Amino acid sequence: MIRALVRSIRGYVRIRVEGYSPERFLNMCTYHRIYIWDLTPVKGAYEMYMTLEDFRKIRPAARKTHTKVCIVRRTGLPFFVRKYKKRKMFFAGLFLCACLLKIYSLFIWDIHFAGNEKRTDEALTEFLNSEGVSAFMPKSRVDCQGIVKAIRKEYNDIVWVSASVDGSRLKIQIKENEDTFGEEEETAGQKENPTDLTASADGVITDIVTRSGVPQVHVGDQVKKGDILVLGRIEVLSDSGEVAGYQYTQSDADIYADTEMEYSSTIPLTGKEKIYDGKERKQVFARISNLTFSFGSIRNGYEHSEVVTGEKQLKLGDNFYLPFSWGTKTAKSYSFKTVKYTKEEIRRKLSAEFGSFCKELEEKGIQIKQNDVKIQLDKNSASASGTLYLNEKIARESDTEILTVERKETDESDGTDD
Repeated sequence: MIRALVRSIRGYVRIRVEGYSPERFLNMCTYHRIYIWDLTPVKGAYEMYMTLEDFRKIRPAARKTHTKVCIVRRTGLPFFVRKYKKRKMFFAGLFLCACLLKIYSLFIWDIHFAGNEKRTDEALTEFLNSEGVSAFMPKSRVDCQGIVKAIRKEYNDIVWVSASVDGSRLKIQIKENEDTFGEEEETAGQKENPTDLTASADGVITDIVTRSGVPQVHVGDQVKKGDILVLGRIEVLSDSGEVAGYQYTQSDADIYADTEMEYSSTIPLTGKEKIYDGKERKQVFARISNLTFSFGSIRNGYEHSEVVTGEKQLKLGDNFYLPFSWGTKTAKSYSFKTVKYTKEEIRRKLSAEFGSFCKELEEKGIQIKQNDVKIQLDKNSASASGTLYLNEKIARESDTEILTVERKETDESDGTDD
């Protein structure tokens, strides 16, 4: 491939050699180290390729061997330049294009996030904008280490960050703490108020690991919603074994219990489906940086319509993105049609809903041990209902009750003295 590229830059020709002794001509080319390739016999003659530089050396050999040499094809940059040398604007455009590509390569045109599930691309992009990192910024101003530190400082649930510049794209790879999925974002500082851990549901304790606080239950205990599982108040005993005071802490523990959950979902036997009638309006648009140019309109008088947008950004290779994109917006007209579902369709719909519900529970770390959900068909509707038997974390925080210890005053009339 490199050899072919060098040949194209230097230029090469395909020639036909015919006459009294073309074989002798070939021998003389070999003797004078003139390189030829793709030698092919053609109707009593020979055709071959040679470089433009070697072609200029073959005149003595052709004269001495009484052969006739004619050019069949010219290929390469020298012939291209000669053909278009009078078109100065063409070469000026090529030069301008090369300059623009060089200028564009000095900027970041796209920011790509990978590995983020809890944090959306929009939220992370907004945070980077507040830190002065955005698309269309010069590469020289990109501080990858600074970006990593800023993201780690802002988001406590992100445990690993990598930032790198790949072409004209800033790639940020993120690893989130999976234990925080589904929970609310914690405040920057620790809570100062002491807390208990109470049961969020009725159940039977299956596992308890206490890190701080005083456990009030054991494996196998039956608990009710609101029962204290771990107490954030620790008794301080005197030498006589009496309570002399209390120490308070924030309770911390992992507590699992077998629980039950009722599930119910109902759908009608008839429903409405979209029927597209083929009517649509299109709008073509192009973006240059932050400027948008539109051609056409998607405004319509359809009773029901939906807009579908498709956009593609211009890039060279895999990672050299340019600040140009184009696409279309299509408004499609549709109407509703009332349909009656078959029993099999109803079962598939209810099963799909139940499957999505179970998947959401599993994503929250809740284990489904057993279920007795059943599908029932009525006259006008169908339902899936039953009980799910789960194993889940049931501890939730609540404020610890603050108690005070009354100190006994010394009675002077008794004649005692502490």
